[in-house]
Amino acid sequence: MKNLIQAVNKVMAQVENVEKATTIGNGRNSYKGVSDKDVKLMFNRAFREYGLAIFQTKVEPTTKVERWMEETQYGPKQKQSVFTEVVVTYTLMHTSGESIELQGFGHGVDSQDKAAGKATTYAMKYSLLYNFLVATGDIDDADAVHSDAIAVPPTPKKQLRHTDTENFQAVIEYIETGKLTIEKLVEKYDVDAATLAAIKEFTTPETKTKSKKSKAW
Repeated sequence: MKNLIQAVNKVMAQVENVEKATTIGNGRNSYKGVSDKDVKLMFNRAFREYGLAIFQTKVEPTTKVERWMEETQYGPKQKQSVFTEVVVTYTLMHTSGESIELQGFGHGVDSQDKAAGKATTYAMKYSLLYNFLVATGDIDDADAVHSDAIAVPPTPKKQLRHTDTENFQAVIEYIETGKLTIEKLVEKYDVDAATLAAIKEFTTPETKTKSKKSKAW
């Protein structure tokens, strides 16, 4: 494994930090995030330079579909939300033939057929960031700031929908790290039934336990 480890160390030295250069949301509710494109471009260049390649070798999805009726100006209409969680296994290979398995965890929500794609994209991005110990420009430690010092979403109420993937993912992370509660979220945001169901789905004790185990890889 000597060649592989040396190449990994060189990648880690080159990709030490990814700035949160993408603005997500609008106005007072906007925040900076790391884009999937930026992460992939940085690792693509480093992998090619040091003889590494990564392959997705196994995907273990769990999908749940929620359906409900909603009144519209044209009468009742059936709506749905598709919740997908994935545990993805990757093989990181070196040109010497040496390889190692990595894993990632992700989840996605969509009203049609894009939940699985969102989940696998999230899994790849954070598997690379976590496994290569890449800093993302701020403190992600839940214990770094007391919960009383963290501002809740401002008023007036702004719509929060599960179809807004970036904002929805940010809310899930805030709840999982104890920075926000569902009760405070509902007080400050206009959250529809589908989004609330999605949030509860991804923040149950079983889901949080699974997420922590996956992120520890």
